[in-house]
Order: sequence, then C-alpha cells, then structure tokens
Amino acid sequence: MNAPSKKPDVFQAIADPTRRKLIQMLSEQEMAVNTISGHFSMTRTAVSKHLRILTDAGLLQETKFGRETRYKTSHEPLLELKRWLSYYERFWENKMNMLRHYVENDEQRESSERHTE
Repeated sequence: MNAPSKKPDVFQAIADPTRRKLIQMLSEQEMAVNTISGHFSMTRTAVSKHLRILTDAGLLQETKFGRETRYKTSHEPLLELKRWLSYYERFWENKMNMLRHYVENDEQRESSERHTE
C-alpha cells in the first residue's frame, strides 16, 4: 500500500531567498532555465533544484518547448500565503488602533489636567 503523497508546503518553498527571487523574476515574464541561470552565481543544476521545489509546491508552471523548459509564476498558491498573512495584518492594524486610541486619550487627559491647574 502506498502512503498518500503529501502536498508540498508553500511556506517552506518560499523560505529560501533564492526561491523568492525566482518567483519575483518569473512573475514578470516566462523564462527558460538557461536564461534564469544567468541571473545567479550558482550552477544551472542548483537553479534547477530551486525551480523543482517551486514547481512541486505549485508556485511555478513549466512548459516544454522542444528540449527547452520554460517557467512562469502560478499565482493561485500565493493566495494561500495572502490569506495567512491577512490575519496578521488585521492583528497589527488592531494593535496600532489600540495604541493610537491610548495615545490620543492620554494626550487629552494631559491637556485637560493642564487647563484645570
């Protein structure tokens, strides 16, 4: 019996700065492996490994043109990241609103205390 394959973790895939740079590059245009490799000071094999991780996580789509493989960004998995981050965005907005409310009330309190003196 085969164990069910586990879906690659999008968060782990973007944890590496090289892979984040690859996503950014490929979001602007589709590129072949040779072109992509020229932007990095690592071997083509190392770049290919990063591309494979991103492809397995669904963050990149690959298309074969003869012997050449081209890559482009797949935006749907990025929505998972956006949803996760949006929770923390709301959290920080709430904290900042509470701080602003505290500071404004404190300033008003100090102002009223000065007027009563």
